[in-house]
Amino acid sequence: MAHETEKTWNSAAGHSTMEIEASKPSGHGVVASGLSPLSETLWREKASLEIVGDVSARLTWKDLTVTVTLSNGETQKVLEGLTGYAEPGTFTALMGPSGSGKSTLLDALSSRLAANAFLSGTILLNGRKRKLSFGTAAYVTQDDNLIGTLTVRETISYSARLRLPDKMSWSKKRELVESTIIEMGLQDCADTVIGNWHLRGISGGEKRRVSIALEILMRPRLLFLDEPTSGLDSASAFFVTQTLRALARDGRTVIASIHQPSSEVFELFDQLYLLSSGKTVYFGQASDAYEFFAQAGFPCPALRNPSDHFLRCVNSDFDKVKATLKGSMKLRFEASDDPLEKITTAEAIRVLIDSYRTSQYSYAAREKVEEISKVKGTVLDSGGSQASFLMQSFTLSKRSFINMSRDFGYYWLRLVIYIVVTVCIGTIYLNVGTGYSSILARGSCASFVFGFVTFMSIGGFPSFVEDMKVFQRERLNGHYGVTAFVISNTLSAMPFLILITFLAGTVCYYMVRLHPGFKHYLFFVLCLYASVTVVESLMMAIASIVPNFLMGIIIGAGIQVWYLHASLWVLQAPK
Repeated sequence: MAHETEKTWNSAAGHSTMEIEASKPSGHGVVASGLSPLSETLWREKASLEIVGDVSARLTWKDLTVTVTLSNGETQKVLEGLTGYAEPGTFTALMGPSGSGKSTLLDALSSRLAANAFLSGTILLNGRKRKLSFGTAAYVTQDDNLIGTLTVRETISYSARLRLPDKMSWSKKRELVESTIIEMGLQDCADTVIGNWHLRGISGGEKRRVSIALEILMRPRLLFLDEPTSGLDSASAFFVTQTLRALARDGRTVIASIHQPSSEVFELFDQLYLLSSGKTVYFGQASDAYEFFAQAGFPCPALRNPSDHFLRCVNSDFDKVKATLKGSMKLRFEASDDPLEKITTAEAIRVLIDSYRTSQYSYAAREKVEEISKVKGTVLDSGGSQASFLMQSFTLSKRSFINMSRDFGYYWLRLVIYIVVTVCIGTIYLNVGTGYSSILARGSCASFVFGFVTFMSIGGFPSFVEDMKVFQRERLNGHYGVTAFVISNTLSAMPFLILITFLAGTVCYYMVRLHPGFKHYLFFVLCLYASVTVVESLMMAIASIVPNFLMGIIIGAGIQVWYLHASLWVLQAPK
């Protein structure tokens, strides 16, 4: 039963009166404004309010069209005339074959469209047209970009320090972390490392739940997920989907694109939005999809997975497969009562789209969108991360330092190689002396050392790429900014670079017996440190632009060759 209340909220900026509508979605026994005590505490911290009213999220989209500009200058419609809604307490699944527009719709609703995509239509959050802010809406990507050397508890704890207010005590933060771990069913693996190339860690399903846990830490009211079950086995996919449904039952609005759900997973959906070629095939209760397809002339066979049947009806690739098999004459088609055997899939898609446009489901969806849009609900704006810049920089530096110290391939392996090679160079130029006749040998030795040490910095590129993936995910979700990341990465790497250059430089300097005196020695190792730092910064910059390992290493090596050319020109410049 719906009821409307009106409250006056006082904010630091001034006084404003907002209409708050607390409704209960039809067909579910979940109050939309229902918050767990921990969620209520966190939202009170965010809004600086003594009373927390309805902070639920009602999202509507009407006549949504997305046009993409191609590289040749032409335009293409990716989505066309979509209308729908998502209410608190419900789990909405976006389904369709590959290329149908699921991810584009998700990006459009979450304000994450690419620069070459243009959106038309209306998207409203609680009846207001506004861009979704960090913290209000969370987005879980398809890839689990996590730091492999940290445990599950450490990963979530560092995320809490990065985003929760400084004034919030650590005991409350720890309570929030532990409740999130329990909510996502991660108790058994809380102290297990995520895992990387040399550390065996948690399973794929557990990684996916960790990714979700990181985004629900701030208790967002609107949660987007891009194919959360892809790459998981049936049991893990069911567990993840069951967890998402439980999150929705806490009063959240959950929207996820799902590629190929099992029958058990399909039964967990509240609403289904089925797409084909960017157009709406069906939107409504997932349980009513059977009736709609039957009315359109494509009933689901008794022993077939309903999601497989629906996707079979709207995937035009099946026409190509059938034509190929018939052309090969290796498959004999037997008579069947299946309507899809009598017409092409393209014709079936046209029938389904036309049936939906004139159906009661389309009419009910538009009526519901108009009803929700008229109610001006709460302005949900949590402002993103609540932590100060100093806290973010400190936390990132500490996390990065721990990651570097635990990852054997980050700096430790390079340190061993540096020492071994500088010992070899030292034996070649052993006791070369400082006489006039040894000037050329000393120059060659310095060129070997500086050239080798700087070129070995390329070895850290794969680790830089992984760091950039984590940074891009966290930055897009509003965890912190670019400045904090750059400062923390520089500070955390400094001890390792100093250790590498001083050990390698010391071994070489005293084996070769270069100029005696601490000033000469210090100048040598500081020049070595400066050279390594420049190349490390170069490789990090390349990693932010070129995420491909091979191309990044080639580009980095090419730029360093130009560095060497410049230094050789300076050495041999005419006097």
